[in-house]
Amino acid sequence: MNRLPKFLEKYFWDIEFKNLDFDKRKVYILKRILDYGDEKAVAWMWKHFTKSEIRNVLLNFRGYSQKSANFWVLLLDIPKEEALCLKKRSPGRPGRIWPY
Repeated sequence: MNRLPKFLEKYFWDIEFKNLDFDKRKVYILKRILDYGDEKAVAWMWKHFTKSEIRNVLLNFRGYSQKSANFWVLLLDIPKEEALCLKKRSPGRPGRIWPY
């Protein structure tokens, strides 16, 4: 399966949907459905992704809304402290405010 069903097009507003290859962009597709998907998209997701693939994406990738991330972590019984999608980013090294 390389092509996605037409009803998923609305989740990929920023790319050329007809060129989106399922086999090459699985993580990208899964992240969009996890964050924005409706019931129909989620039903499709459960048919085309394994539970371990879904867990892996939640554990190893950021970029979800807090609401979506919390929902999926609770649904899949993932400890919140293990999910990268719920960890706060480190601010990094602070810049100098006063140059003197």
